[in-house]
Amino acid sequence: MNSIKALFFDVDGTLLSFRIHAIPSSAVNAIAQAHEQGVKIIIATGRARSIINNLDAIAPYIDGYITNNGAQAFLGDELVYCLPMPEADVQAMLRYVDEHDIACMVVGQTKHTFYRANKLSHEIFAHQLGVQNLCENAPLAPVMEQPIVQLTPIITQAQQDEIMPQMPGSISLRWRPEFSDMTAKGATKGYGVVAIAKRLGITVEQTMAFGDGENDIPMIRQAGIGVAMGQANPALKAAADFVTTDVDDDGIRNALVHYHVITD
Repeated sequence: MNSIKALFFDVDGTLLSFRIHAIPSSAVNAIAQAHEQGVKIIIATGRARSIINNLDAIAPYIDGYITNNGAQAFLGDELVYCLPMPEADVQAMLRYVDEHDIACMVVGQTKHTFYRANKLSHEIFAHQLGVQNLCENAPLAPVMEQPIVQLTPIITQAQQDEIMPQMPGSISLRWRPEFSDMTAKGATKGYGVVAIAKRLGITVEQTMAFGDGENDIPMIRQAGIGVAMGQANPALKAAADFVTTDVDDDGIRNALVHYHVITD
């Protein structure tokens, strides 16, 4: 008998194919079947909730969200928790951004802006990732009136190594080589899995998580069963309990069948 009560899905590269910028039909059908059997469906993404798009095909089945790499979580419209970044860390990063003319998405609790957006940031986020509602170069001040939950600067690994000692209360995770997602220490997708499971009244052992990038590693390690997509980061594959096929090769469906969450 299936003991999994909640499924956690990364978005980009896990649910969403980078090739078609949509959810493969096999994944849609598998998620629908799991949800009909009472399994909760939770989205776990590095994106802010306001820029989550291309999930219309599974929208009726989504029960909750872990957003901003674990900085916030929701069940329906209920905020389960919010872990903002230290103000001093945010200011250190923004000074670095200004000094080096770097594009950086600044995400508040409900508002965001792509500060200093440029051709490179637009190419990566709008074209390659298919993100909508980027709010490119929208005023920074209204966002800064809120707790800041995530910064996503377009920086190299060397630049990341240079700035992070000035941000002692924050962590940085990369799931693409062009940029880094920065959140408060402790704000990971793994933290979100624990918080959502507790809120649902289930154990972590009754959860299953899917991912493909470095920012998914805490979630893959924390969940009862951690599944790496076939095209996943090698470090993520090493942390996973199971490596399924690629997102474009029925990866989600194949893993859910393998673990008897759904029938073949």
